[in-house]
Amino acid sequence: MSSKNAAFDVSLEALTPEGIEFLLTPAGLPVRTLAYAIDKMIQWLILIIIFLIFVFLRNAIGIWLVLILNFCVDWFYHVICELTFHGQSPGKRLTGIRVVRNNGTPVDPASSFLRNLLRFADTFFFFFPIALVSITASRGFRRLGDWAGGTLVVYSSRAVNFQQNSLNLLLAKCEPANPLRPLSNDEKQAVLSFARRYPLLGEARANEIAGVYAPYLRDNVNGPSDAAFLLGIARKISGEPQPEAVK
Repeated sequence: MSSKNAAFDVSLEALTPEGIEFLLTPAGLPVRTLAYAIDKMIQWLILIIIFLIFVFLRNAIGIWLVLILNFCVDWFYHVICELTFHGQSPGKRLTGIRVVRNNGTPVDPASSFLRNLLRFADTFFFFFPIALVSITASRGFRRLGDWAGGTLVVYSSRAVNFQQNSLNLLLAKCEPANPLRPLSNDEKQAVLSFARRYPLLGEARANEIAGVYAPYLRDNVNGPSDAAFLLGIARKISGEPQPEAVK
């Protein structure tokens, strides 16, 4: 089983032009929605400040300047933030995510402009149904702007480190388990990815997903549940050296 097509694998492998392979963890709909809401409130705050300045200085500045500033805040807020703060707007920074190109390299002006230009298409109707469907249905949780700009929204290294610490605490409570056969490096990565997702799945859903693969690695059906068995394997392999190609 390859981690690239495993049912419970949400990680993506990216190869930079220099030949360096990265394991990226795309950010899903809930955290991206929270980041967008934070950024939207900041945009509203900026617009309110612009309006108040116009009210007090309306004899010194024209309404045209206010309209231009309003246009810039609405259309270029995300572009300026992503290019200035290494792919992070304030909302993304607070939620531990960032924008990168598909190969894991920093977002460039063209990619940032395209992904944000298509934001109007993702939010064409109320409640953003186009963005909702695109993010939910696509691998890597891409909206239309991400497809056009060749970008991904991924967890930053700080968030990944926090997830790793949480994973270690989870696995410490599990009994180590041995699979029937040696696992390939891709299979080990897939099992670890399942363990990282386990707290978000719930026990019933976790067992449903684990049931696709666990029976091929165990011979004792009367033992722990399929999810617990995969978590046990994850604990055993989590201390093993990981492939050097995956950074």
